[in-house]
Amino acid sequence: MPARTGEQYITGLREQAAEVYIDGERVKDVTTHPAFRNGVRSIAHLYDMQHDPALQDAMTYMSPTTGERVGLSFITPRTVQDLERRHTMMAHWARATCGMTGRSPDFMNVNVACMAATSDYCAQNRPEFKQHVEQYYEYIREHDLVLTHTLVNMQRNRSPLATPLQDRTDVALGVVRETSAGIIVRGPRVLATLGPLADEIAVYPARNHQLPKDAQGRYSFAFAIPCNTPGLKFLCRESLDLGRSHFDHPLGSRFEEMDAIVFFNDVLVPWERVFLLGDVELCNNWGIATNRNVHTGQQVVTKQVVKAEFMLGLANLMVQTLGSDQVPHVQQMIAEIIENLEVTKACLRAAEADARLDEWGVMCPAQFPLMIARAQFIRSYPRMAEILHMLGSSSLMALPTEADLNGPLADEIHRYMGTDTASAEERVRLFRLAWDTCCSAFATRQVLYERWFGGDSFRNALILANVYDREPTTHWVREFLEQE
Repeated sequence: MPARTGEQYITGLREQAAEVYIDGERVKDVTTHPAFRNGVRSIAHLYDMQHDPALQDAMTYMSPTTGERVGLSFITPRTVQDLERRHTMMAHWARATCGMTGRSPDFMNVNVACMAATSDYCAQNRPEFKQHVEQYYEYIREHDLVLTHTLVNMQRNRSPLATPLQDRTDVALGVVRETSAGIIVRGPRVLATLGPLADEIAVYPARNHQLPKDAQGRYSFAFAIPCNTPGLKFLCRESLDLGRSHFDHPLGSRFEEMDAIVFFNDVLVPWERVFLLGDVELCNNWGIATNRNVHTGQQVVTKQVVKAEFMLGLANLMVQTLGSDQVPHVQQMIAEIIENLEVTKACLRAAEADARLDEWGVMCPAQFPLMIARAQFIRSYPRMAEILHMLGSSSLMALPTEADLNGPLADEIHRYMGTDTASAEERVRLFRLAWDTCCSAFATRQVLYERWFGGDSFRNALILANVYDREPTTHWVREFLEQE
């Protein structure tokens, strides 16, 4: 099967329905349920873009296996030009969601492509694991599947005395036993963003948590299985799609990607879907040793550039509509958004320009510019949302709805709520978008997501301080001090 259409994606979700729960009830069909259907449609639109004649060359490439067109985010980059092509494809998808879908399918496509390109790493665990991960990559590429993933065990105690965080085995996902058919796993995992809208789920470790040494082997593994595997259940948070129109909630009514806790109740993972098992060090070092975190970093920062562009465009339209664009302190805030955007863009460009072939023969973006961009965005995105608060001021506080524009007070709204540059309807439409970007429940989840999905800023700072080579600059200063 070549690159899928949106309709094929929707059909797949319907025919291989996962066990999904929300608000105390099981969901019969996520493609029609009010909490999920608009998010499903947005992902389907991304797939339809692959078949747009004007975008097809930018969105797809020829499969090395079948010669048919497959999604370009699956490409294994061997040149800088491959990285740039992948960047362009990912930017198209990010722009289609205004940067608001953090776990669009390209994130995991890039992830698994890197796993397969560095499959010799898995062979160190067991020789057959190399073939497993390569075959899995080819399978999802040729079937154009949507993946979610989950990395972190549940926590019962986040005391600062537990350094590093100690996962409790009673609430950690672990291997119950091995059988001739595969491994049996039991326990919960968080947090599967896009989980209810995905075809498959990948499970692998995050290094920021540790388990007691005598138990770690049972809790160290990597695998991927269909989301409708028996015993696999998704518990969703309440939906941020409130059932309102695109006018009233322009973002929440489109881009609800959903987050879920995943419960594994004695789930069978077939051997051909197991990539690592029982080796603590190999599991802990997988992302760093194979540069997988850097490749996904390119996807993340590409999305962040688009998201910052959206924030700048929205802010600029707000101040033009209100006639405040020449006010000095307004210009200062607009300049701050521009700075955030340009720093993020520069980091992404530097990462691609300084890319090098790694030991696996894969063209790898430079690590540190992407680390800096991601760390900076943890701080800058909440600040950009705050700037929208200040730019919008009272215009965000008393917004009519779409129904009001045609209701009993429609004449008053149209008479009094326009500005010198916009009609009342244009103003209300714009500021409802601003509300959904910086004030609504959807907006708050976006801020929370950007703060935490890449790890907390303190931990990221410790990693950067420990992996960055400071010795050349230190040596230079030392030499200067020794000059007579």
